Amino acid sequence: MIGAGAFIGSDSTLVAPIRIGDRAYVGAASCITKDVPDDSLGLCRAELVIKEGWAAAKRAKMEEAKLKK
Repeated sequence: MIGAGAFIGSDSTLVAPIRIGDRAYVGAASCITKDVPDDSLGLCRAELVIKEGWAAAKRAKMEEAKLKK
């Protein structure tokens, strides 16, 4: 349920069941999993994780699987 006058930022995900309160704001690109009370701001930003070498290892694994066929 989205309350009166609430603002949902672009690219946000609301995981039901959930209530966004009256006049509440949801920050852009947030994944909201709990109710946001009236007149509040809800936002969620995960910490950036960088796994160096991951893409090269993935390509090597895919190439190996292709050669086994």
